[in-house]
Amino acid sequence: MTTTLAVANQKGGVAKTTSVASIGAALGELGHKVLLVDLDPQACLTFSLGIDPEDLELSVHHVLTKGLDPIEVILETDDGVDLLPATIELARAEADLLTRTGREHVIKTSLEMLEDSEVEYDWVLLDCPPSLGVLTVAALTAADGVLVPLQCETLSHRGVGQLLDTVHDVRRFTNRRLEVWGVLPTLYDGRTNHARTVLETISETYQLDVVEPPIPKTIRFAEAPAAGRSILATSRSSKGARAYREVAENLVTRAKRPRKSTKGR
Repeated sequence: MTTTLAVANQKGGVAKTTSVASIGAALGELGHKVLLVDLDPQACLTFSLGIDPEDLELSVHHVLTKGLDPIEVILETDDGVDLLPATIELARAEADLLTRTGREHVIKTSLEMLEDSEVEYDWVLLDCPPSLGVLTVAALTAADGVLVPLQCETLSHRGVGQLLDTVHDVRRFTNRRLEVWGVLPTLYDGRTNHARTVLETISETYQLDVVEPPIPKTIRFAEAPAAGRSILATSRSSKGARAYREVAENLVTRAKRPRKSTKGR
């Protein structure tokens, strides 16, 4: 059974795309078949995996707005995961979808098309844009769970609350089985009391699990996209790579829990 995980936070600069690429690569190392879906018009995930968006004729935009079979768009990457890439054209998708009936289900419908193909994925990771617009709502509607990358600073509080309000609405109207898997601390400096305090406060305030271990702040993350690979390939033994491998193992364990029924609330 495929596990679809939305990685979402409308606040930028929280290592969301880095987390998608790194967790995806780590799951691949564990022997899982993984599809990453770039839902950000900035196409940072696509670029960071060694693919120039400007060279692409087809992208996730055509899948979502034109009904193209995703199999025709999916690319293999050097990190051992498959990618449904984005281009700047995706910026038009929000406007194109706004007037479309059933727009919240457009990603779910596209992923269901994959079930009719010969390719079966163990994991689909959705890299959401830094907003709470149509694409993020559609991603949450398609997902089994949502993971919230979180930089441990005071301003993160407000963003988490807004995201959880959106999750509540999605549960109510379009996806009753959606579960919040927890927050993933990123850019974490455990030497500071501030980082530890913010993490503890957010966990307690919103009753959220914390996905361990925290991802440390390291320059190695900045170097990886330039090589078109994840940190698991460019700096295999670094503390950042080790942390993401452990996170991936914990997510695999989390995925084995019984899934929420679609009946009732």
